[in-house]
Amino acid sequence: MAKTNVSRATRVADQIRMEVAEILSRKTKDPRIQFVTVTAVTMTADLKIARVYVTALDQDHFDQVTGPGLKSAVGFIRTELGRRLNLRYTPELVFFRDTSAEYGNRIEKLLDSLHDEPGETEATPHS
Repeated sequence: MAKTNVSRATRVADQIRMEVAEILSRKTKDPRIQFVTVTAVTMTADLKIARVYVTALDQDHFDQVTGPGLKSAVGFIRTELGRRLNLRYTPELVFFRDTSAEYGNRIEKLLDSLHDEPGETEATPHS
């Protein structure tokens, strides 16, 4: 039974990701949340809370501009989502800044710096 809930939560999360992306790109008029990309959605097991992960074109101003814009639009987005989905309850939406790309870039730079260490020579095969 638990496996069914997990797969249902995954299916609902994927549907919410697509619908929220559509709502943000076509229905919202707030300039603070233009150029926002929905990267992932995770659901609680009871399907009552959806954690929506987003990136913005201007990540540097996310906390000052985009985050508050999303917070003010969450009621509209949730209402629009409720009209589109066939669920008993429309989940509460909580928006988070997706930092996975930044994390990946940081790891890549660290790995590159390991290869650039001075004094490191490439092994050449001896014939």
